[in-house]
This record gives sequence, C-alpha cells and structure tokens, in this order.
Amino acid sequence: MVETAYGEDRQSRLRACIGLAAAVILPLLPMGKGITQGASLPVLLVHEAVWWSYAAIVLLWLHFGERLPLSSIGLRRPNWKTVGYALLAAVVLLLVFVVQSLVIVPMFHLDASRAVVERNLILARPFWYRLLMVLRAAVVEEILFRGYIIEKVRQLTGSTALAVVVSVATFTYMHLSGWGAVHLIPVFAGGVIFALLYVWRRDLPSNMLAHFITDGVGFLIG
Repeated sequence: MVETAYGEDRQSRLRACIGLAAAVILPLLPMGKGITQGASLPVLLVHEAVWWSYAAIVLLWLHFGERLPLSSIGLRRPNWKTVGYALLAAVVLLLVFVVQSLVIVPMFHLDASRAVVERNLILARPFWYRLLMVLRAAVVEEILFRGYIIEKVRQLTGSTALAVVVSVATFTYMHLSGWGAVHLIPVFAGGVIFALLYVWRRDLPSNMLAHFITDGVGFLIG
C-alpha cells in the first residue's frame, strides 16, 4: 500500500509539472504575445481564439490528465461574497490606476504616451470586440495565472508565498512586450492583488469578475 501511494503521489506530481509547464509556456508562444498596432480585426479574433484554446488545454489536462475537479483551481459556484470581494479588489486596483496617473507618473516624470496610444487604438475598435477582449482576459488569464499556476506551485512546493511570486512574475512577464514600462505598474499591482485575492478566497469567479470590472473601466468606457 505504501509503494502504491508513493507511486500515485509521484505520478500526480509529474502531471502537475506538465500542466504547470503548459500554463507558463503557452502564453509565451508567438500567438500568445501582443498583436501589432496594424493588426486587422480577423487577426485579432484569431488571437483571442488562441488564448481561449490555452485555457481549454489546461482545463482538459486538469480533468483528464490529472483527474481533478474544476473546484481544485477555485472554479466553483459564485455567491454574494463572490461579487462583494470582486468589487473590493476592483476598487483597490482602480485606486492604483488613479495614484499612478495623478502621482507616480508626474512625480517621476514618466512617459505614459505609449500606453495612451495603445489604449486609444483599442478604444477605436468595435465595442463588441472590446467586450470579447475584456471577457477573455478576465476568464482566461485568471484560469492560467491565478487558479492553475498558484495551485500547481503550491502542490509541488507546499509554499503559498512562492506560488504568489510565480503567479505575479508570469503575469507581469506576459505583459512586457505590451504598452511600455509605465503600464507595468498597474499590471504588477494587479498581479499581486489578484493573486492575494485568490489565495485568500480561493474563489476564481471572484477573481474573474474583479478582472472584468477593472479592464472594463479601461476599455469599455470611453
């Protein structure tokens, strides 16, 4: 019985390693990176579809490869607390945006022009596309960078702190080729806030809603 239990544990750790590698590597593939300014709408839609496929691959591996339920990465039925904590996290992150714009950027004379240009390019896109983009970011990025990565790192190392560090690092690194250094301030802050929210509540729908609200304020209003 001891040998069987040891063998099963070793296999589960191997499966977790494979899934973790997929969750980290897939977003770094060419189609997982940012799209150039001149990208056509069909290309952008393909890009969105590729990201959804990344989440599907990880969830399918979780179910069929690791034989674990979706609840193991915090995907469970939402309740009123889900909404409340999502609103709280969204407010905190939106305050970070305000502090960045009104305090950090002028105090340190940072150049935010690239971020402004990129945001305006997105705002020029049809509303329905922006809605799809925000929904994809909220759902897919929370599955990959919070629920799955945090749980797998904790499973493999037993360290919640390391799991948060890996989650924040991968989420921030994924945005490096995006909108310039100034944009990394709220990205990093968002990575920390979303990771801590997940560790605290282990309620992935709450993370998704908080992510949707913050991105929605930036890309759906304007």
